[in-house]
Amino acid sequence: MADRRGRAALLGLTLALVVALLLTINQVGSGDGDDGDTVANGVAQLQETDGDGMHGAVLTTPYRLTDARLTDSGGRGFDLHEKLTAPLTLVFFGYSHCPDICQVVMADLASTVARLEESQAEQVEVWFVTTDPARDDPPTLRRYLDRFDPSFEGLTGSLPDIVRVADSVHVAIEKGARLPSGGFEVSHGTPVLGIRDDGSVPILWTEGTSAARLAEDVHTLLTEGIPAGAAS
Repeated sequence: MADRRGRAALLGLTLALVVALLLTINQVGSGDGDDGDTVANGVAQLQETDGDGMHGAVLTTPYRLTDARLTDSGGRGFDLHEKLTAPLTLVFFGYSHCPDICQVVMADLASTVARLEESQAEQVEVWFVTTDPARDDPPTLRRYLDRFDPSFEGLTGSLPDIVRVADSVHVAIEKGARLPSGGFEVSHGTPVLGIRDDGSVPILWTEGTSAARLAEDVHTLLTEGIPAGAAS
């Protein structure tokens, strides 16, 4: 475990520094929220608690991840609710061909896990759900995630299923312009979602939240739970 954390820290910090220098645009999706919610950063923004001491947005009305059967990076069927066994699962929607923000966020997540004590790191899972299943088959996802942390799981499946899952947590996914290579840009929301083992999403972090701050929040969630005042 120590070797994994050390490797993840080195990879995460190095990639974050390199990619941050290249970061010039923000891959942000667009879409309509439910019940008149506004959409910012690709996420429908509900009321969040203030003064809770958290760096992430603690939602007074948690989102709820819908169930679906996707495919993991080993080519096996992956039932979302069945696999939510960790106290906290950090989920990010992105794609391996993403030129900027996805790499930064995944590097930050690797650094976040590396900052945790071993006992806490073992209580956290990280899922990367592709928004580009046409190009992100299981081997591609495995190669991509191994650059950050081999313990991270990549998920693919049919685009309708992925969009349905993303919609349930208010993350927008939209196919963009076709590229000269024959592929296409993918606009998508960029939050990191904190999901409990019951499928509820009481907290999220916007892209740009540092690994240090994210690790502080994860430590708080694992030791103290959701701050008082947030909906359970």
